[in-house]
Amino acid sequence: MARRSTTGKLTAVAVKTAKPKEKPYKLSDGGGMYILVNPNGSRYWRLKYRFNSKEKVLALGVYPDVSLADARKETAKAKELLENGSDPSAHKKTAKIEISATTFEFVALDWFEKNKGRWSTGHAKRVKQSLVVDVFPTIGLIPIDTIQAKDCLLVIRKIEGRGALDVAGRAKQRMSSIFRYAIYTGYTEKNPADALADVIQSRKVTHQAALPSNQLPAFLNAVNTSDHITGLTRQALRLIVLTFVRPGELRAAMWSEIDFEKQEWRIPAERMKMNEEHVVPLSRQSIEVLKKTYEISGSYEYVFPGHHNFKRPMSENTLTFAIRKRLNFDATAHGFRTVASTILNETGFRPDVIERQLAHGERNKVRAAYNQAQYLEDRTDMMQWWADYLDTQLEGRKVIPFRAKK
Repeated sequence: MARRSTTGKLTAVAVKTAKPKEKPYKLSDGGGMYILVNPNGSRYWRLKYRFNSKEKVLALGVYPDVSLADARKETAKAKELLENGSDPSAHKKTAKIEISATTFEFVALDWFEKNKGRWSTGHAKRVKQSLVVDVFPTIGLIPIDTIQAKDCLLVIRKIEGRGALDVAGRAKQRMSSIFRYAIYTGYTEKNPADALADVIQSRKVTHQAALPSNQLPAFLNAVNTSDHITGLTRQALRLIVLTFVRPGELRAAMWSEIDFEKQEWRIPAERMKMNEEHVVPLSRQSIEVLKKTYEISGSYEYVFPGHHNFKRPMSENTLTFAIRKRLNFDATAHGFRTVASTILNETGFRPDVIERQLAHGERNKVRAAYNQAQYLEDRTDMMQWWADYLDTQLEGRKVIPFRAKK
């Protein structure tokens, strides 16, 4: 057995007071171990050794993060590997690979790949972006089974520090989900993110502003007569009231999704929040709006193309800006979903039919597939009643009562 070279020439004071020079230089501790002092003042621990008759250098760490005592311990470990016939550099690379396969980032990306098929393309993109921006920089490289609640809390506090309280809540939920996945797959036995339930700051919940029902006639009249909105914006506002889809679903509507003959609008799964195709029955009034819109944008791919770039959909701020700034109503485009839901529920339509038309997620996938077909006829009748109701609000005629089918 080869005799180990001894170390001990350096002192902690000598290392601390080493001054940079014009060129890098070494201070030897003996046995091949030394500290490299660079002109910029940085200091790196190194171990020079021979393996299979080749001279090699092993990085031991950066001073002061790695002290003189720590560097000597790492040197002792390396020389023990050499005596056992192993290359310390190769051993270090293997250890890094093993560690990277158990880090939070590795497990989180595995969790993401397993789940992204359930989400829309847009939602999946937002989930991954939130992990990359808000979570990975703090705990991404830490082995997942060593992460503690305080580490997760640090992630949250950094997000809260910029005032993004909603983002902090979603980050906590995603960390919890990733840790649950890690438990199921054997990477860890604990979920430290669950301990943060009562420590996350919260703000008062504010829902998307909805137009009060008594202002509906005035709003519909303003949409029809105002000189402050353009043709496409006018038609988009009419259609979103008639169909009460999400604004993003309306903005990105394509002519290929509209079937005038069947009087249906089929929104593909990749554009829906719950990643399921959504059928919107089109009332006579909706068909009229779309035909007028076709006269403006029928030669383009999008039903409501952008004002400056016809190859892109209408800006996400266009409709709410028009409602608030052009028409002077304190409401959002998204709020018409609440208006329709409230009136339809009060009128006596079945809640399941309304929820299906709102494209709210059904957790039971078998039931969801059944409801999609089962409620289409009911939804068609409901959407026509809703369009007729809007006409009565505009014209001041008597509302036609709804009578449920027996």
